[in-house]
Amino acid sequence: LLAMPQRTHRLPIACVEGWSRSALWTGVAVRDLVVHAGGDPRSDVTVRSLQTRGAFGVSTLPAAFVEDHRTLLALELNGEPLSLDHGFPCRIIAPNRPGVLQTKWVRRLEVHT
Repeated sequence: LLAMPQRTHRLPIACVEGWSRSALWTGVAVRDLVVHAGGDPRSDVTVRSLQTRGAFGVSTLPAAFVEDHRTLLALELNGEPLSLDHGFPCRIIAPNRPGVLQTKWVRRLEVHT
């Protein structure tokens, strides 16, 4: 992932607990990853986390988010590598997506055809 072109975007993250913060996120655009793998960026993507227990081990990233160049498989937060609490080694961050769906500890992306 580090060898691929990196993008940086200021995006908010909103928690269901009521807080919201804007931060600078850097990583690979999910759309670029999908294209690199031979997929169609107009596809939905299933995101699987290293967290296998609980409700947040799997989420679906609808095609509208995949197509948006600001949706990242983030590797950095505010210029620093992600900490474990923020989803190291990588996490999803997408504009206008609830924080609970910004999957942390990403293990695999599966493109729906």
